Amino acid sequence: MNEDEPRVYEIRIHGCPTSGEALALQDPIERLLCPDPDHAPPCEIPWSFTLAGRDTGTSTALVLGVYTSSARVTQVADRVRRLVGEPRTVAVSEGDAGEWEELVEQYRFEKGLG
Repeated sequence: MNEDEPRVYEIRIHGCPTSGEALALQDPIERLLCPDPDHAPPCEIPWSFTLAGRDTGTSTALVLGVYTSSARVTQVADRVRRLVGEPRTVAVSEGDAGEWEELVEQYRFEKGLG
């Protein structure tokens, strides 16, 4: 696959002691990704959230799923990293398109790809 072709990535924000703290990061990250929530669709980058680690007894990670290019995910992760600050860490990995199917479908629909 070409590096410029969009695919699913996960941006994990680690270091949230509780699910509540992780969930509280959603709104500021949403504003970072979509400063004008009333804009006409589509969003520049399809995105969604989930939580990870809440059943393991360790800290909770907020997982931001995005469907974008490898260059763009690096830019988004850097912006998220600056927003959430220390002591949280931000890591990027390729995601499973099957687990983030709504992002792939949103991209296809908004680009008119059926």
